[in-house]
Amino acid sequence: MLIQGRSIAKGTGTGPLLITDTPISFLGGVDPKTGIVIDETHPLFGKSVAGKVLVFPYGKGSTVGSYVLYALAKNHVAPAAIINTECETIIATGAIIAEIPTVDRLKGDLPKDGIVTVDGTSGTVSFAQCG
Repeated sequence: MLIQGRSIAKGTGTGPLLITDTPISFLGGVDPKTGIVIDETHPLFGKSVAGKVLVFPYGKGSTVGSYVLYALAKNHVAPAAIINTECETIIATGAIIAEIPTVDRLKGDLPKDGIVTVDGTSGTVSFAQCG
């Protein structure tokens, strides 16, 4: 299946879905050295974003969050791709400088789990339909 969205950061990334309906603050919320969510109040606390297709509604917090995304990439623990409901400036800037493929505004539903490919250049998400 193929879902169309809006292109934010170019490139292609494939990985297992890591989904939350809670916004993420990368500054103080994700360890830039390990990729582990360290915000004890976040539903993804203790999980690694490394190599995952990270799905969350939008980012929150400091503009330094963009740099944290860049640091995640430099430390080889960044998400393979990002999917947002509505990507805002902090996440868009971080994804672009870190070269993390990113899309938002999907015109369809994602599976609850599985492996997907995000094409940030075309703004699409593809996955094998189960069942």
